[in-house]
Amino acid sequence: MSISSSMNAGVSGLNVNASKLATISDNIANSGTFGYKRAESDFSSLVRSSSRGAFTAGGVTVSTFRQVEAKGTIVSTSNATDLAISGRGMLPVTPVETLSAPGETPLLFTSTGSFTPDANGVLRTASGLALLGWPAATDGSIPAQPRDSVAGLEPVIVNPTQIAAEPTRTINLGANLPAAATQAGQPGDALDLSIEYFGNLGTSETLTANFVPVIPDEGYSNTWTVELSDSASATNPVAHFTISFEDTREGRGAIRSVGIPGDTPLNGESYDPETGQLNLTVEGGPLQINIGRPLSNAFLTQLSSEFAPISITKDGAPVGNLSSVEVDERGLMTAIYDTGFTRTIYQIPLADVPNLNGLRAVNDQAFALSPTSGSLYLWDAGDGPTGGLAGFSREESSADIAGELTQMIQTQRAYSSNAKVIQTVDEMLQETTNIKR
Repeated sequence: MSISSSMNAGVSGLNVNASKLATISDNIANSGTFGYKRAESDFSSLVRSSSRGAFTAGGVTVSTFRQVEAKGTIVSTSNATDLAISGRGMLPVTPVETLSAPGETPLLFTSTGSFTPDANGVLRTASGLALLGWPAATDGSIPAQPRDSVAGLEPVIVNPTQIAAEPTRTINLGANLPAAATQAGQPGDALDLSIEYFGNLGTSETLTANFVPVIPDEGYSNTWTVELSDSASATNPVAHFTISFEDTREGRGAIRSVGIPGDTPLNGESYDPETGQLNLTVEGGPLQINIGRPLSNAFLTQLSSEFAPISITKDGAPVGNLSSVEVDERGLMTAIYDTGFTRTIYQIPLADVPNLNGLRAVNDQAFALSPTSGSLYLWDAGDGPTGGLAGFSREESSADIAGELTQMIQTQRAYSSNAKVIQTVDEMLQETTNIKR
């Protein structure tokens, strides 16, 4: 009968509004929790078939879910590994306690986190979520990784006591050779230039360039022979070249040509006119020396001036201690050492699924895949639908106190109204009972 259905509808109204009040109270309690995604209650009506014009109340049901797509305000912090996302995407994490357990690492997601190294150097939150990333190769590049699985992800380890060195691969040699030294009648004395570079183990080595002018019978030869010796090599010289310079108005002391004396390299050395690089092999491996392209006086020149190194720079660094790490908007984590060199050590990808709101909520502002979330894909930060990654940042709770209090007032009124319906039905039933008396 319709009167009893009214009571059932009122009871269901009490239940769903109690459930909504629970989500509101949870939102208010977590209004100061970083990365909290507000919970919502969605009401749906139940319709029961009616006959002969009589209406039967079906009541109401409730479904609750997290607004994972909702973003809180991003605020600045003083910790470089406090991470937040300026847009769509989630950080891949895993519980720290599972790292030592055999089997595949369980994958969870969070939108923000304050990550600090533990005793083992693993970057983790205070609640025990370890950050996952793709490790870089020794040259700082990120190898190709699977995008639809966790196969390539590893816990990000930053050990404050770690040391590292960077071998020298490229030297920029800017120097001027005196044009007068190649004039007929000059003694042809050699000019030496020593350049420090760093070996594969961070050792300091010396590459010595010996410039010998070619003396003609008359005029200027504008040509030099160069021998390169390496302090780390047991056999020297390690390379030799012949360099000729322009004396025309257009050339103005720039390189004309570079060749190998007698076309016989000592160790496979060569010169690339397209890049202006002398390519040679020292004890630690290949080395490139930029001297400049033909008709370009960017590095090595021959002018009527003194012999002088003008600008000599190189990459690489000796052994240094890790001083800090930083994460850029592309998710690349860079280690900064006290000797001045930097190196990419990890890339932090951003995870995305077709339905972020379908992710299953777990403790500590983390989420897991579910049948309704869809399949996983790992993006480079800033690519596809994902936003950029921000270091020195945290995402605040997406719950708004003012909005939650407003909804609490509405829910309280709805609850009271449903209670009034039950009270009214009870009074009507009491009247029916009184009629029989």
